[in-house]
Amino acid sequence: MEFDLTTFLLEIVNFLILIWILQRLFYRPVRDQINRRKQLIDQSLAQAEKMRQEALELKKTYENRQQQWDQEKQAAISALHQQLETDRQQQLLKLREELELERHRARTSMQRQQQEIHRHQQKLALLNGAHFASLILKQAAGPQLEDRLFDLLFQQIHQLPDACMNSLQTLDRNKTLDIHVSSVYPIDHERKQRLEQRLTSLIDNPLHFEYSQTPDLLAGFRIDIGAWVLHVNLQHELSGFAEIADDF
Repeated sequence: MEFDLTTFLLEIVNFLILIWILQRLFYRPVRDQINRRKQLIDQSLAQAEKMRQEALELKKTYENRQQQWDQEKQAAISALHQQLETDRQQQLLKLREELELERHRARTSMQRQQQEIHRHQQKLALLNGAHFASLILKQAAGPQLEDRLFDLLFQQIHQLPDACMNSLQTLDRNKTLDIHVSSVYPIDHERKQRLEQRLTSLIDNPLHFEYSQTPDLLAGFRIDIGAWVLHVNLQHELSGFAEIADDF
């Protein structure tokens, strides 16, 4: 086979034409398509990286928020426990104060009841004593006791008390003063004279004496001089027991 230069050149030309055609119609569109696909892949990778970074940021934010929420929850639980403990201590203190107040009221009520019972017992004892003494004195009353009570009366009016003198000072000196003498038994003439002489020596006013018998006195005498009354009788002494009993 002989080398033909013309054919060789034509082959070269055909080859160059083929290369130009491939370059023009095939290689360039493929390269452009590859470049666009590469750009899409790069964009997808960049987008994926961006999303990954955003996911990492969200995860970090969530973890921080979760940690903060745990801390807040723990702080809230601690505050709640502290508040509950404070409320419990206050309730216990209030309950103790109320219990102590109730104990004090109960003690006071019990003491009052005991005092009332003691006072009632004393009153009953005094009333029973007065009643018993009244029965004894009624049986013991008689002329001899009347004589002793008259002597006692005569001793007591040796000097009129201030209360009697003050009531007499309000009266006119010239006005007749009524003196009423009450007794259980009749008073004999001698005793009347002694009594009138003693009272006349003590009172400047003219005196008018009246005598009467009062069995309620049990024994003894009662002398009314104006607004002042002198008691030397058993009924008055026994009434003192009743007054003391009423004071309880």
